[in-house]
Amino acid sequence: MQKTTTVRARVESKLKDDAEAVLQKLGLTTSQAIIIYLKQITLYKGIPFEVRIPNETTLKALKDAKQKKNLETFKNTDELFENLEI
Repeated sequence: MQKTTTVRARVESKLKDDAEAVLQKLGLTTSQAIIIYLKQITLYKGIPFEVRIPNETTLKALKDAKQKKNLETFKNTDELFENLEI
């Protein structure tokens, strides 16, 4: 497929560097990742993942997780599944 246009975006350097490190591990260039993203938008006829503002419960859980507060830990998966009643 012949590329006929350029897409430019201004992003924070750290975000770009962090993303490129992940993409490199996946064997992708930034351009390839952007092409995949744009193709998914076309296929989904929208952004290919949920975009929304988190509610208060989710915000509190995210804050607690970052601060390592109110976390449940389990010795193994069996203990986790038992707790989840699975």
